[in-house]
Amino acid sequence: MANNPANRRPAPPLAPGQEIRSAPRRMTRERMRWYVDALPTVEADDGRVHRGGPTIHDDDDYAKAQGLPGIIADGMISTNWILDLMLATFGPAALQAGSLTTKYIAPVFEDAVLTSVLKVEAVEGLAEGRRRYGLKVWCEDASGKPVTVGEATVVIPA
Repeated sequence: MANNPANRRPAPPLAPGQEIRSAPRRMTRERMRWYVDALPTVEADDGRVHRGGPTIHDDDDYAKAQGLPGIIADGMISTNWILDLMLATFGPAALQAGSLTTKYIAPVFEDAVLTSVLKVEAVEGLAEGRRRYGLKVWCEDASGKPVTVGEATVVIPA
């Protein structure tokens, strides 16, 4: 129950320039496989897991035939990791009012270690004591190189 995003409390007020960083996460083959199988499983809607593929996200031979050195992660994984950090930071408000837009700028290979980052760019006071945060968001690899970049807004209730 403690890990339920609805039970998380919003962070205290944050200031422009402040960064919030997640714990590093490893991009495993299993995580990459989940995203390949999600769409056919949802489409079938029969309570069973359906395998997708082959794709550049789950089949080494297929990925190499497309000019890649091996499988790469679906970009939605890093986007979801950014959203998870937003939920941990702002609680359910991260899902209630605002936006999240990301762009995948570099491939993420198996076993890469990623850290999600939120950087407060602006804080705007709104009516009734609410605050709107403008954020730069990204996932970076272990060397600090961004692989996913974007922007987000979150409106925090009074």
